Amino acid sequence: QSQQEETSGKNEGVAAKPRTMVRVSVLADALKTMSNAEKRGKRQVMIRPSSKVVVKFLQVMQKHGYIGEFEIVDDRRAGKIVVELNGRLNKCGVISPRFDIGHDDIEKWIERLLPSRLFGVIVLTTSAGIMDHEEARRKKVGGKVLGFFY
Repeated sequence: QSQQEETSGKNEGVAAKPRTMVRVSVLADALKTMSNAEKRGKRQVMIRPSSKVVVKFLQVMQKHGYIGEFEIVDDRRAGKIVVELNGRLNKCGVISPRFDIGHDDIEKWIERLLPSRLFGVIVLTTSAGIMDHEEARRKKVGGKVLGFFY
């Protein structure tokens, strides 16, 4: 049988629309884009779309010196972020689902996610804002795990 005979029915004469991937997590896409650009040796990378969570995550990365400056480009849509890479990022990822962590459980998650106690950062979203695991430990607050980088 030819394809013409199989598809005759409801959608006659309608071109089949190509399927596109659904964006599940903006943060996961952003981190994967940065990780891939870093592996390729790029000096800067454009992340789109932008979100408040992505911007806060990037601020934590910048505070720890894993990325350089970043600039938010408002295109009157979802927005873009241009990030300067400095070659220090080995791996970054998002933890999904966002598990709850008490401030006393942070140590277990450090062992689970990071290669060493000495370096690497787990990013948490807490009632006091988005912060790294060290700051959460100092403030004695728990929250949900967003992701990690080292």
